Amino acid sequence: MQVRDLLSARVSLAPMAGITDYVLRSLIRENAPSALLTTEMISSEFLTQTKGGDILERAENHSPISYQLSGHKPQMIANCAKYLEKYADMIDINMGCPVNKVVKGTDGCALMRNAELAQEIVRTVKANISKPLSVKFRLGYTFDELNFVEFGEKMQEAGADFITIHGRTRSQMYGGKADWKKIAELKHSVDIPVFANGDIVSIETAVECLEQSEADGVAVGRGALGDVTLIGRIEKYLNKGEYIPPPTLEEKVETLKDHLKREVELRGEKVGVKFCRKFYPYYLNGFQGASRMRGEIVTIDSLDEVLKILDGIFVK
Repeated sequence: MQVRDLLSARVSLAPMAGITDYVLRSLIRENAPSALLTTEMISSEFLTQTKGGDILERAENHSPISYQLSGHKPQMIANCAKYLEKYADMIDINMGCPVNKVVKGTDGCALMRNAELAQEIVRTVKANISKPLSVKFRLGYTFDELNFVEFGEKMQEAGADFITIHGRTRSQMYGGKADWKKIAELKHSVDIPVFANGDIVSIETAVECLEQSEADGVAVGRGALGDVTLIGRIEKYLNKGEYIPPPTLEEKVETLKDHLKREVELRGEKVGVKFCRKFYPYYLNGFQGASRMRGEIVTIDSLDEVLKILDGIFVK
């Protein structure tokens, strides 16, 4: 399948470590039939040692799906990419993760400070796989190192088929506001598709981002947390002009209950319920007593008890 076929929906799920797992991807796919899904970031060191395990799981309907790898050893990443081809429709290399433990290991956004190594990684992976290859990176490591245009040109030169760019620097982490206008500079400098990432939280922000960035599509990250319909709603609006409103609180609570049940089925009750705690602030907000309720259920390990509390939200 060609890269542009994989991107036909013009929207993707951005990879988020510990977030975009099998369950979340499944929930999003049920609402977004054609969007590109992306796995959690998978360490090439971890994959080499373990062969991946549960983190590689996918359903048949998850296609189109990209598997994201991190690392800084070209041949190791290439070997992992080759191994992942049986699962993936596309391989993505993470060159944008800003967290300390990743960049200290010269992975993630640290690669933006070493374009020669980044190019070697892309060339080596490209030579070892038959699937499309993409790269995800940021505007630069700091505001004094805004090398995203040159870096993107080098990634294309090395063989990348697709770019996703987060409109922040590494030093910003996830603070401040994504600079969508700067992304247009990259779009004008490369011939491969570019998706813009950062602060896409609604259909309206997706449209505004596309206007400012001139990108081919948008990648949605944290905006999809607590709203598994967002990517599908953006997909439908961009491709059919149909506007679907955001889910109501009642719908969000029902989705959270479903999310909890699926994580418990996948991981077991205690681990599954604990895993879902990170999603509570996104699902349960904007109503009186939301903070108190989150504070109550975040201490509970029993699925039945959590479901009982959630069922009580609308009891008058």
